[in-house]
Amino acid sequence: MRKVKIIAGPCAVESEEQIVCIAKELKKIGVNYLRGGAFKPRTNPESFQGLGDKGIEYLLKAKEITGLAIVTELMTIDQVKKYADKIDIIQIGSRNMYNYELLKELGKHKCKVLLKRGLSATFEEWISASKYVNGGKDVMLCERGIRSFDNTTRNVLDLQTIPYIKEKTNYEIFIDPSHAAGNKYMIEPMSLAATVAGCDGLLIEVHNNPSEALCDKNQAIDIKTLKSIVDKIDELSNTKLIYKYNKKSIKEVK
Repeated sequence: MRKVKIIAGPCAVESEEQIVCIAKELKKIGVNYLRGGAFKPRTNPESFQGLGDKGIEYLLKAKEITGLAIVTELMTIDQVKKYADKIDIIQIGSRNMYNYELLKELGKHKCKVLLKRGLSATFEEWISASKYVNGGKDVMLCERGIRSFDNTTRNVLDLQTIPYIKEKTNYEIFIDPSHAAGNKYMIEPMSLAATVAGCDGLLIEVHNNPSEALCDKNQAIDIKTLKSIVDKIDELSNTKLIYKYNKKSIKEVK
C-alpha cells in the first residue's frame, strides 16, 4: 500500500473523453484519487468557470469506468445537498475556508472533506474552520500555499504546516505543490520535500495535454512526469529519511 496518498487530475474537467482518458492513465500508475474541477471559482470572471453539473456527470462516469474515488470542489450549500452523497471527497477551496454555513452543511452529510487553507489564514483559524464540519470528523487538511509580497511564484508553500498539524491535531495533512508554485518545474522538488517532512498525501495537477489546458496550464504536468514523481515518492517513503511523528504527543488546538 502506498504510504503517501496521491490525488491527481486536471484543474478542470473539460470533456468526458478528457477526464476518462486521464483517469485510465492515473489508474495504471496507482494514483489513489482522481481530482477534477467542475465548479471553478476564478479570480478573472472571463476565465473558464468549469462545466458545472456536466463536469460532475463526467467525473462519475470516470469513476464508474476506472473505480477511482473522486475529489472535486463544491462551492455552495445547494451543490453540497445535491452531490455530497455521490462524491468521495469534497474539496473546499481556500476562498471558502471561512464560509462557515457551507462547512456546517457538509457536517450533515456522510462525506470526507478536503479543507484547503485560506490565502492568509493562520493555523488556528484553519483548524477552527475544520471543526465546523461536524467537529472535524472526516476532515483532511490541505496546504496550498499562502499569499506573499513576492509574486515570483503563485504562492509560498508553507511546509511548516506538516509538523504543526502533526503535533497539534489528528488530521491527515495533504500538500498541494501545484497551486503553491504555479510553475510545473517546482512540483517535483516540493513534492519530495513534503514527503520527507512527513505529509500524508499530495494533490498534484495533471493534464493529458498541459499546453492546451483550459486553466492553470503553467502548473499542469503530464502523466509521464507524474509517473516519475510518484516513483520517486514511493522509493523515498520506504527509506529512513522520512520524518516520523509521535502521535502520543498531540496537543489539540482549541
